[in-house]
Order: sequence, then C-alpha cells, then structure tokens
Amino acid sequence: MAKDIKTYHEQTFIEDTLRLREILTTLPAFAKDYFRAMEPTTSAKTRISYAYDIRTFFYFLVECNPLYRDRSTTQFTLEDLDQLSSVDIEEYLEYLKVYESSENKQITNSEQGLARKMSALRSFYGYFFKRQAIEKNPTLLVDMPKLHEKAIVRLDTDEVAILLDYIETCGSQLTGQKKVYYEKTKYRDLAIITLLLGTGIRISECVGLDINDVDFKNNGVKVTRKGGNEMVVYFGREVEKALRDYLELTRKNITPLPDHENALFLSTQRKRMGVQAVENMVKKYAKQVTPNKKITPHKLRSTYGTSLYKETGDIYLVADVLGHKDVNTTKKHYAAIDESRRRQAASAVKLREE
Repeated sequence: MAKDIKTYHEQTFIEDTLRLREILTTLPAFAKDYFRAMEPTTSAKTRISYAYDIRTFFYFLVECNPLYRDRSTTQFTLEDLDQLSSVDIEEYLEYLKVYESSENKQITNSEQGLARKMSALRSFYGYFFKRQAIEKNPTLLVDMPKLHEKAIVRLDTDEVAILLDYIETCGSQLTGQKKVYYEKTKYRDLAIITLLLGTGIRISECVGLDINDVDFKNNGVKVTRKGGNEMVVYFGREVEKALRDYLELTRKNITPLPDHENALFLSTQRKRMGVQAVENMVKKYAKQVTPNKKITPHKLRSTYGTSLYKETGDIYLVADVLGHKDVNTTKKHYAAIDESRRRQAASAVKLREE
C-alpha cells in the first residue's frame, strides 16, 4: 500500500493546531470559547498569534496588578475581566513597550506590535461583551496606538539585475567549503529568488511548493494562498529557465529523505526548505548587493508588486496576482507617489547658480 505523504500545508496545519492546543492550556478555561468561535474565519497561524498576545495580557496582570499577584494565568475568570478598567488597559499598553517574557527575555514592541496586541485584546473582550458574558469593555475606551507610515523598502530595477548576476557569479570569489556549498546550492538559490521576484508569491507559498505544482506547459505554479484557497500564478521566461535549470542540474540528482519526496526546494539535508532557511538565504545574498537596504523575501514580493503596477497601472490585477483579499491593501502599498517622480524634486530646486 502506497504511503500517504501529507502536503506541506496539511502538515503545517496539523503542527499549528497542536501548537495552539498547547498554548490554550496556559490560558483561562473560558478563552477556549473565543478561539473556537474565531476558527471559521481565521487561519491557525492567526489564532496562535492571538493566543500568544492574550497570554501576554494575563502575564501582565499577574506581574503588575497586586490583586492578581498570587494567580496563575489559568485561574482568571470572566468576573476578573469585568473588574478591569480603561486605566488597566492603558497600563498594559505602557508595559508592552518593554517587558520580560516568561523565558526571561527582554521584549520590545514597535507601533505595529502594540497595535496588533491591542487589536487582539479588543477582539477578545469584544467577543465576551457581545455575548453578554461581561458587562464592560474597557478596551473601547483606550485609543489604538498611532501608526506612522514607513517607507516601503524594495529593490530598484538595476538592483534586481545586480542581485541575480551576483548569485550566478559570486562563486568565483569563494574558496574551500564556501565554494563547495555555493556550487551545491547555486541553481536552487537562483531559482527561488527568481521565482519570488518574478511572481510575487509569499515565502510560505514558495516553500510549500511540490514538484507537481510546477506546470511548464502553461508556465504557472499552483500555490495555496492564505485561507487555503488554491491559485495558479503564471511566470515568464526568466523564471521558467531558472526553474528548469534547478530541476535538471540539481533537484533530479538529490534523493530526498522520507516524507520530503514531493518537495520542490530541498535543503542540503535533503528536506523541504523551511521559511527561515529561505529568509537567511535571501539576506545572505542581498546584504552583499544592497547593504543599506534590509531585503527579505517579503521585500522581493514588494519589488514585484511595484514593477507590475508600474508596467500595467492596473491595481486590481496587482491585488489579484498577489492574493490580496482587499484591494485597499494593494492601493496603500503600490499606488503611492511614484518614487522616480519624488526623486525629481532633488534637482528641481536650485539653491545657487552654478
């Protein structure tokens, strides 16, 4: 009987579900109702993030509120939630800026981190308030942290070409074990980065690809989007060449470990590459080419989205290809003022006659 090999996304779902159950054992019993209710509309990863954030709130109460000094995080009740005021929530926001985790690690939160944790707490309180399990919702009386716009980091057109050229040729600068490792991974690394730059797929979608997800007849890859929807994303000749070279010159010569036979991209340990491995690989190459830009796989996605919008001017196409459910998310990132126009301002105003 043939062995049933689970897909990357099936295996990830199982691991995330078990992880969530483990975190829930450290929360009050009533919290399970909230996470059960949000299951149909959220991914397991989202619920895990919320569970960690809610647990941080209960850690704060135990650590900083004298009324709960002798409690554990599992001993809180809905009556305790009802006793808290907006001042308690404000103190929690202040606490989140710098605090120590249960593993005695110092944690800091950016504006985005504060907003996410506050959003999680609002949602948590809102669930029980809506169902009349509590009488007050003090989170609504506290302003959400102000978010300042950040400059979107992406590669310029010439930097994309330099990066790909560097991956193809940097072996000539290496010796010893570094050169051996480079030669083993060159075509794989070039295929991954070319694919990310040429399609804009997410890193989780990239590492989740199986060999049979690549369709050279139509030049497309079948990816599993956030929420579990499958979609074919099409690619051009450069991505096709990089993928064919990798499959022909590297992948077919590797015997994967059991349960990793279908994976498209394999590590040197002959296992499916993980998210962190791809992040480290992108960082390794990018810092040699653009040391002043912190380039991640998500920045390669932004680079593709920007290029596609500049070429087509079609924000709805960009949203569809990137898998954005809300086109406003796409508009916010890609329909801003063209960077090249902003650069014209640098030479438009003369301070002194030459």
